Amino acid sequence: MRTPQSRLFQAAVMQSWNAIVITDADLAVGGRVEIANPAFCKMTGYTLDELRGRSLKILQGPETDPAVIDELRNCLREGRVFEGTAVNYRKDGSAYTVRWSITPVRDDDGVVTHFVSVQRDISESIRAEHENRLLARALDAASDPIIVTDVDKRIIFANLAFANVTGYGVEEVIGKTPALFRSGEHDDEFYATLRASLASGSDFRATFINRRRDGSLYHAEQSISPICDDTGRVSHYVSVSKDISERVDLEQALRQAATEDTLTGLHNRRHGLHLLEAAQRRTQAQGTSLSLLVCDIDHFKRINDRFGHPAGDRVLREVARILRQSVRSRDTVIRWGGEEFVVVLEDCPQGPAAELAERMRARVAEHRDAEVGTCTVSLGLATRAPHETTDALFARADAALYQAKRSGRNRLAVA
Repeated sequence: MRTPQSRLFQAAVMQSWNAIVITDADLAVGGRVEIANPAFCKMTGYTLDELRGRSLKILQGPETDPAVIDELRNCLREGRVFEGTAVNYRKDGSAYTVRWSITPVRDDDGVVTHFVSVQRDISESIRAEHENRLLARALDAASDPIIVTDVDKRIIFANLAFANVTGYGVEEVIGKTPALFRSGEHDDEFYATLRASLASGSDFRATFINRRRDGSLYHAEQSISPICDDTGRVSHYVSVSKDISERVDLEQALRQAATEDTLTGLHNRRHGLHLLEAAQRRTQAQGTSLSLLVCDIDHFKRINDRFGHPAGDRVLREVARILRQSVRSRDTVIRWGGEEFVVVLEDCPQGPAAELAERMRARVAEHRDAEVGTCTVSLGLATRAPHETTDALFARADAALYQAKRSGRNRLAVA
């Protein structure tokens, strides 16, 4: 007669979601099945009637690891608990991976009478693990830098391309947040837009200026996408980027070549003309003053003829530096061509403009080149009249310059 306790134990075994099988202790035949719960029958494809009295050797097959089976037998002979993983085969011949533990059951005299095995089909977990490893290898082989973060923005994966670009080892960034790479070049609005985009479930794409491990900056064309779990909740974020530093440098060099005089570093004539016209439009709209200085190095041809063009180029750079250092931060200094310079003075009436021009002239005259010695400049100044065009303003300043040269050079003439 079964006791309430034995009925409870039997119910627990038969209703467990883990596969449970109980065999006798006859190791000569490998242990015959006495009890197998529905979960075990479902996992193997055998009914209890088909299993009862048979050895579980019927579940072994070509891919079952003999070393695991040998270890199992040793444990059972010695009455020890066994834990292991192996490939078994269902009744229909299909393979599955099982993780199981086998525990000996002893009677009151300590003799092993049965073995209880608790098993779990881990085929899906193994398959998912293999797929994850394959995915990790694929991501690692990608040429573009990739990182994956959890929902708290902690990095859980970084590929080799990311390590190569940033200079950090993969193990150094795991557990860190992408804030590690912040350069300080982006404002709060940039990051607020990023957070708002990801919070809405949308991708965020932008050009990031990031900082490498050695402190150097690089430009990355980067996309960040949220990853959702089966319930639709964001669980991770994946970032794929491309180092575009070379392209950015090239674009910057092209822009610089289009706007900058290569010898002096000042605005070139083409770009300077655009800046002059823009200044003219602003002053006309705002009703402020606009003064224009035209400056020319005196006897520059003599410098080239006597000391050579390298010396002449050096004098041009020195004069350009003095002019740039003499003006206000909002003023524009242009190398107009040859030894001629133009200075655009916004919101600067004639009186202050003349004082600034005199300061320029004096500083150039005070400067001494080690080879050439001193040189001087002549300047022409014109202040824009109401409704005067840019061309007319320039013509008046240019005429004033020639007046300064006719009057003996190294002086300012005001139109």
